[in-house]
Parts: sequence; structure tokens; C-alpha cells
Amino acid sequence: MRQDNAVIETDRLGKVYSGRKGQVRALDRLDLSVQPGEIFGYLGPNGAGKTTTIRLLLDLIRPTMGQALIFGQDARENSVELHRRIGFLPGELNLWKNLTGDQVLDYVNSVRGRNDLPYARQLSERLSLDMGIRVRCYSSGNRRKLGLVIALMHKPDLLILDEPTNGLDPLIQQIFHDLMRETRAEGRSVFLSSHILSEVQAICDRVGILRGGQLQAVETVSALRSADFRWVTLRLREPVSPRLFDGLPGVSDVIQSSDGIRLRLVGDFDPLLRAVESAYILDIRTEEPSLEEIFLTYYGSHALSATSVEMAAR
Repeated sequence: MRQDNAVIETDRLGKVYSGRKGQVRALDRLDLSVQPGEIFGYLGPNGAGKTTTIRLLLDLIRPTMGQALIFGQDARENSVELHRRIGFLPGELNLWKNLTGDQVLDYVNSVRGRNDLPYARQLSERLSLDMGIRVRCYSSGNRRKLGLVIALMHKPDLLILDEPTNGLDPLIQQIFHDLMRETRAEGRSVFLSSHILSEVQAICDRVGILRGGQLQAVETVSALRSADFRWVTLRLREPVSPRLFDGLPGVSDVIQSSDGIRLRLVGDFDPLLRAVESAYILDIRTEEPSLEEIFLTYYGSHALSATSVEMAAR
């Protein structure tokens, strides 16, 4: 259904590539919308079709079927005009290697015909980026920072970011999260592609889950968190029986190893620790579940039916 105020809206958008092994459906009849002032996380494993979607939205490739609208305008017919209102960070960033960071920003600023350099300097300082160094001397993380500055410096109405924190250290990731929240507070929108669940959970309002080129569902982050869990490994001095954990609240999938126990935990640690209080614990390790594990927890072991997908995507 058409939403007049949607920042991004796709209608059965699809892309099929042809190769020696036949046709590959990279994106299959995508229907989704992104609202003003929303951070929308586009979540899926590598190869799910996230980057293909972004390239279609930006008219970098042409769709095999369907349509994409940005600010109510056709993404193909009005791509030049729309690009002025969009900040884009690609997954693979190629910059002018012989220029310094300052020279890159000067060039981008002149091409855009704007005066965004004061804000660009503020961004580079917040991201701890030395702008006097040539791009070829930047680390991959610093090149990513420069790409973020370019995408953000003109305060676009829409940010489209492909794996934006790839290569950034945890402190800079937190600064990036702050910048995204500030963007939302100003009423601007963000379309953020990622395969990192924790990143999406930290800043997004809603998430779209993509799998094999198909949109499986659109959910609020709070709904996705309801399926959250951790893998916990207890390394013990003496072995204990897995039956010790039978019926323990939030504990499942208990596996015994040579030096401890691995299990799945939902909720608090306290019941688990009380159950093993008589054992000598050498170490406790926790692991975040993979996207696939979260997906299977939330939706079960079977893919959603076509009807369920359509209802969830509305």
C-alpha cells in the first residue's frame, strides 16, 4: 500500500543476474518502507541482497522488476535530483589515494556547490581523523571515517549506509551511534545495512530481515530483543552432570565438554550460578548469538509462509 510520507518505498523491487550457471535472483520482490525520522536497520548475512538493494535505490544498477521511490519520486527517473538529498557510504570505499583528507573534502564540497566544510571539520574532530594525511596512508578504519564525513557533511535528508562501522574501533563505533541518534533527532532518516545484530539493536527503530534475497519480516527492535539470548560456557575444575541444569529457568541446549558446560541462556544469570554454586568455576564466557540463531529463535525452524512475509512487511 502506498504511503505518501515514506522516505523510501519499494514495490516488488527485484534484481536477477544472468551468468554461465543460469539466473541468480539477488533480490526478490522487495516491499518495504522507511519513515521520516527513522533509523531503519537492514539486517542479513553476507550475500543476502542488502548491497543489491542499496545499489537499486541509488540507481547504480537497474531493477529487473518493480519500482523504488525516494521522497515520493522514482529512484531511476529522478536520481540526479535525489542524490543531492542523500548521503551514501558504500561497503567498499574507493577514494583519491594521492589526496589528503582535507583535499578530498575540498573537492567534494566544490562538486556539491555548497559550503559544508565547517561541519565536516567538526565531524573529523569527533571521529579523531587526521585530515592532513594522504588517503593512501590511512588505515582501513580511517578511510571508513573519511567516508562517513563525506556522507554526513551536507546533513542530508536521507543517509544510506552499507556496513558503516566495518573496521572502526569500539570507541568510534559509539561516536557513530551518537551521530545517528542526532540525525534522527533532527527528523532525518537513516537506512543502515548491517550483518551485526548488536549494532542494529543499539540504534535502530525497526529492522528488516533479509534472507536469500527475500524480506522475511519487518520488526521493531524491541520485538527482536524478545528473542535475545546468550551462549554461556562454564569452565569447571571438576565435571558436573548436564542433568544438574534440567528445568532451570532460561537454560536450554546444555552440552558437556571435557572441561565444562556450554548452554543457552535467556534472562538472568542468578539461577544458573546458584545451580553450580557447589562447583569450582574456573572461567565464564558469553557469546552473542549469530543472526541466523536469532532468526530461528524468533521465527522457528521453518521459513515464513508468503502470506506471513507480506503481512510482516506492511
